Order: sequence, then structure tokens, then C-alpha cells
Amino acid sequence: MSLSDSTLINKFTSGNSRSFSILVDRYQKRVYGFIFSKVKDAELADDVFQDTFVKVIKNLHLGKYKDEGRFLSWVMRIAHNIIMDHFRKINRLPKHESKHEDLDVMDRLIEQSNSIEDLMIETQIHADLSILIDELPQTQKEVLRMRLFQEMSFKDIGEQTGVSINTALGRMRYAILNLRKLIEERNLIFTQ
Repeated sequence: MSLSDSTLINKFTSGNSRSFSILVDRYQKRVYGFIFSKVKDAELADDVFQDTFVKVIKNLHLGKYKDEGRFLSWVMRIAHNIIMDHFRKINRLPKHESKHEDLDVMDRLIEQSNSIEDLMIETQIHADLSILIDELPQTQKEVLRMRLFQEMSFKDIGEQTGVSINTALGRMRYAILNLRKLIEERNLIFTQ
């Protein structure tokens, strides 16, 4: 019998470090997949992943996690914030050389502010969508993540999950229908 996130968190904050390892094992693929889908660089994704779980540990010890059965969503939000901090940091000082440096720097700042805003919106949309995906039935969630985040073909998804291509397609279709229903129920708007 596997222990709930809440039980593992309580054991960890009481000094059982093995409990945290179980939590990391439980969610590492999903968290890493989310991070990699945003940063598109394995080395940076590794750094962000590590920073995320260091922050998770600190916040758990400080009692900042309020258990509402949404541990993964909370971890994803921390990862999202670390990603945003990274992009803000690298875009703060434009690196652009030209004969007309003053004009180019201003143009570059305007371009970057638009791209930072777009990136923030896109990252927020992905974080919110990831939270909704977590509410889908396991089989639908699995196919959706493989297709969207790992960019796998339906043939590969079928082989990995042990089902036919048609079953994989059907699960994807139902996942999208259920996501639309969740979005409508909550009056969410996903625009960029």
C-alpha cells in the first residue's frame, strides 16, 4: 500500500528523510517534464529541478505548505516561479552591440519586455493546464502528457502503454473533452 502525499510530508517533517525520497520518486518525471518543456535545455532543466526540490524542502521545514491534497500543484508552482526568475535574470541586461548602441538597446529592451511578458503568460498557462491535467483519469492523463510534453507519436504511446493506436487516440480525445469541460466549469480563459 502506498502512502499518501500528506502522510509522507508529515513523516518527512518529523525527521524521516526516506519519505521525501518517495515523494521525489513519485513526481520527478512530471516535474522534470514540465520544467524541460519550458526551458528546452537539459542542463538548465536539471538545475531548475534541483533548485525546485531544495526550495520544497526549505518550505516544508518552515511549515509553508498547507496540505490541501495538492502537493504536486504546489511543487509545479515553485518550479514555475524558479523558471520565471531565471528568465527575468537573463533578460535584465541586454547584450547587444552596434554603432547606434542607445537606439539598439532601447529596441532590444522593448523586444525583451514583450517576450518576457509572453513567456510569463505562456508559463502560467502551462502551469494552470498542468494542474487541470492532474484531475483527469490516469489513463487519459498519461496519454496527454506523453503526447504534449514528451511529443511522442500515438504509435509510440500505444507501445509504451500496451494499447492499440486507436485506444491511445480515444484516450487523447476523451482527455481533451474532459479538459474542455473542466475549463468551462471553472470559467477559465487560456489566451496568449
